[in-house]
Amino acid sequence: MTEKKTCSWPNNNPLMIEYHDKEWGVPVHDDQKHFEFMVLDAFQAGLSWAIVLKKREGFCNAFDNFDVKKIAKYSEAKIQTLLADASIIRNQQKVRTTVHNAQFFLEIQKEFGSFDKYIWQFTDFKTKLNKWTSLDQLPATSPESDAISADLKKRGFKFVGSTICYAYMQAAGMVNDHLVECFRYEEVLK
Repeated sequence: MTEKKTCSWPNNNPLMIEYHDKEWGVPVHDDQKHFEFMVLDAFQAGLSWAIVLKKREGFCNAFDNFDVKKIAKYSEAKIQTLLADASIIRNQQKVRTTVHNAQFFLEIQKEFGSFDKYIWQFTDFKTKLNKWTSLDQLPATSPESDAISADLKKRGFKFVGSTICYAYMQAAGMVNDHLVECFRYEEVLK
């Protein structure tokens, strides 16, 4: 039996392997999932994705399963509860930004009918297919993530720099950055 080829970044971390094998690069068309990835990628800034994945269930519970309508209405008391919750990353700026961004996310839904219709326009409504052969080829940003970042900022969003937006694009399957030899490269195209 031949061992399947995979991207090496998950290392031997079971959570990272599961995320790589089941979610990373799979095209997302559900607004709640879009918001979840936006929140998690913002919280990842300055940290490792492994830390975020370890706390993902805590985030899910603390942020009402990423229900954007509920989050947009969080009170100061709820924000203080979140800042005391050890199951999430307790960064005041990032917690407050999540509530702030939820309000603008709802504005985009109202304008475009869904966040999905808005966000996928940046890749002409299809996954950008890269053909990397080594991890050091993966970029931190792209012209598309630059455009998303600029537009979201113009609309009032915070914590949406181009690097965060590119990580979000990878998570949401707007770009396929699995290495060509990885068994998931072809699978996520289906």
